[in-house]
This record gives sequence, structure tokens and C-alpha cells, in this order.
Amino acid sequence: MKATREAYGEALLDLGRLSDQVVALDADLSKSTKTSLFAKEFPERFFDVGIAEQNMIGIAAGLSLAGFVPFASTFAIFASGRAWEQIRNTVAYPSLNVKVCASHAGITVGEDGASHQSVEDIGLMSIIPNMTVLVPADPIETKSVINWAFKYKGPVYVRLGRMGVPDLLPKDYSFDTKPYIFKKGKKIVIFATGIMLWKCLEAIELLKAYDIEPTLVNVPCLKPFPEEEIIEIAREHDMVFTAEEHSIIGGLGSMVASALSRSYPMKVCFIGINDKFGTSGKPNELLTYYGLDAAGIKERLLSNIK
Repeated sequence: MKATREAYGEALLDLGRLSDQVVALDADLSKSTKTSLFAKEFPERFFDVGIAEQNMIGIAAGLSLAGFVPFASTFAIFASGRAWEQIRNTVAYPSLNVKVCASHAGITVGEDGASHQSVEDIGLMSIIPNMTVLVPADPIETKSVINWAFKYKGPVYVRLGRMGVPDLLPKDYSFDTKPYIFKKGKKIVIFATGIMLWKCLEAIELLKAYDIEPTLVNVPCLKPFPEEEIIEIAREHDMVFTAEEHSIIGGLGSMVASALSRSYPMKVCFIGINDKFGTSGKPNELLTYYGLDAAGIKERLLSNIK
């Protein structure tokens, strides 16, 4: 088990060894975001700006104009919230080559509570033109995503988590922006993003007792949204579910429903945070409280199938 933020720290260190263009920035949270790994080996290419997220994004923009590839990190709530205007106007508007890698997203931040839990960041980042929004599901995908982001020319937002996640994807997995059919089933399809791929996989094990075998699709790229591929997969099934550790407003569920409404209208059942703030608790307790654990997902499917 390894958190995607930990896989990010390792991938960033590898990129630093590969290219002198890579620089890292942090806002006083490098031990938590794991940019500390990069800082220890490359102190001359690491900049801790203190608790000043807006300033961090401005410095990252300047470094990109000087030819560097900046990776700017802090908690998702601060990156997408406090620094939203700087990301919009200073990075995305001129389409600068800045990578915002935001850790501790979703409710699984845990005991820190609602003030540190970001359940709106996918929506906040996706609405900005020129921005690419990526949500890796496990450590394997995280490393592939970070390598892809380094090669891609333009602004990228990567959503990372605090909670440990098992390796799910094949070791030779290579990220691209298309959805990945993780498990082929019949009649029902679940589009999942981030750690919900893991939780849905556990739920599918529980559903075997009911002779229900959903297809499970990993959706790591929220923007540009892979609309054609999502519709093509949905057409092969009778029911569509979406699963995300994010508000059901402005996230994966909204995007899937919007895409289907234009070309292939069908009912979409949303599994996510239902327009509420988070609360304090241990990560697994919170997943259960919000119905995002395996048992909760199983019950949502059964109640909508009946």
C-alpha cells in the first residue's frame, strides 16, 4: 500500500535525475506532499515559498517562462482554492508549462476535517480553459501520469491522495487520456476515478453474491474529457454509475451525464459527495460515512437496480 502522493514524490525525484529542467516548489508542506525527496537531492532546484500558495504559482509561472518545468505542490484545498485566480490568469490563460500536483484531495485527508478536505477541486480546475486535469488511481498510474505531464507542454493539474492504495493497474501500464477498462462485465458499467477504482473493485466482489458483474472503467483524465470513449462504453450497457471522492456537482458524474445527454441519453447514478462539506474522522470511517466504501457502493447499486 502506498499513497499516490508518495508515488508522486518518487516520480518527481526520478524526473529530477533525468532532466535539469525540472524544478519543484512547495508551500511549507514538502514532508506531506513528498517533494522533500526532490529537495534533499536537488536543493538548488527546490523552492519552499512558505505558506504563500498564490506566490508559489506566480514563481512557477516565471520559472516556466525561463525554460524550466515547474512542479508546484501543496494540499488540494489550497492549490485549487487559495491559488485559483493565479492558476487561471497567470498559468492557464497564457497556457504556461506549469504542473500543479495537489495532494491530500478528497475526504481521506481524515481528521483534519472540512477545512483541509477538497471535494470541489476537480470542478474548480476543469472549468479553466487550457487546463488538463488528471486523477491517478494507484501508485503505478501516478508515476505514469507524472512522466506524461513532464512531456506534455501546457498546464496540468494532478489530484493526489493521502491514503495508502494498493497497486491495481498492470506494472507495464502506460497512461494516456482515454478511459481504461479495468474489468469487463455485463449490463452495468461503473466509471470510477481516483481511489474509487479500488473501492469499486471491492464492491464488485460483494456483488458476486447477487450474480451481478458490472464493468469497471478507470477514468484518470477528467479534462480533456474522453467523451467519445465514454459514450461508446456506455452504449454497451443498460445502466451507468459513476464513482468519485468528490462532489457529485462538477466532477466525473456531471461530466459523464453531460456527455451522454448530448449523444446517448440514459440514466446516470452518481456515487460521490452529495453537496456536503467533509467532516473529521479516520479515512476509512469517512468513506463509510459518505457511502464510498465497498458496502456503500454495493447498496447504491442494489437499490438502483431493483
